[in-house]
Amino acid sequence: MNAGDRVIRDIADTARLAAAYRALESERPDPVFRDPFARRLAGPRGEAMLEAVPGGRRDAWAWVTRTYLFDQVIGEQVRQGLDMVVNLAAGLDARPYRMPLPASLRWVEVDFPDLIDYKEQALEGERAACSLERIRLDLSDVGARRALFERLGRASKKALVITEGLLIYLTPAEVGSLAEDLAAAPGFQRWVCEIVSPGLLRRLQREIGVRLSEADAPLKFGPEQGPAFFAEHGWEPVDVRSMLRTAARLKRVPLWMRLMSRLPESTGRQGSSPWAGVCLLGRGGSAASPLRRAA
Repeated sequence: MNAGDRVIRDIADTARLAAAYRALESERPDPVFRDPFARRLAGPRGEAMLEAVPGGRRDAWAWVTRTYLFDQVIGEQVRQGLDMVVNLAAGLDARPYRMPLPASLRWVEVDFPDLIDYKEQALEGERAACSLERIRLDLSDVGARRALFERLGRASKKALVITEGLLIYLTPAEVGSLAEDLAAAPGFQRWVCEIVSPGLLRRLQREIGVRLSEADAPLKFGPEQGPAFFAEHGWEPVDVRSMLRTAARLKRVPLWMRLMSRLPESTGRQGSSPWAGVCLLGRGGSAASPLRRAA
């Protein structure tokens, strides 16, 4: 099978798929967020993938809920006085254009050159609400990313790092290395990411993993420790928000899943249960406040 025949050709296509899901939500009469740029960013390729990938529209709730929760955490952190947001593997995220952000905020996006080129072309003529900088960089280049983190960390006193839809494609060792590199930059005070349990990782590998592996983007990260994984790498969980419980509250899942969301959940060690959560992390030590668990 050649790349032209694949539903998902490469890792960049997952960004188009995410934009297609944002477009679906934005076009509802009762959206939980609005992204007026999503349809444009997804393009015909993103819309085609939405119909072709396993789960398709059925699994829209997971993509929508993740976006919603990241929006919520980012908005809360901005209101607490951030001076910088660093969005790693930013993909086709349009938050600098669609969220109410202060003009004084510095927003930095990092991703592959080709994806940034596509995004800049798609958003040509649009104006971001804050100061926006885009950096073309492959984050697997450890030396280059450490140099970037050092530079940005020196330029900020209170930065939030975003890794939406990134960690699941990395091995635990790669996630640990990235975490330690982020912790080495003093200005990086908070980090928001999402993680899945080993049980959900296995399910995703069965359902969509083959197509992602064909695109050289296999799913790898589902730590048994849950959010506590990051404690060994310089970060402590501050706030953990359940994807399923949030989706149930937003009424984005069927009734049977809403009932299932009432079952007890653990934010600790994870096993065979299909769990996913969005985690706000603080720097290890005194900088991290006690863990808050929220739906």
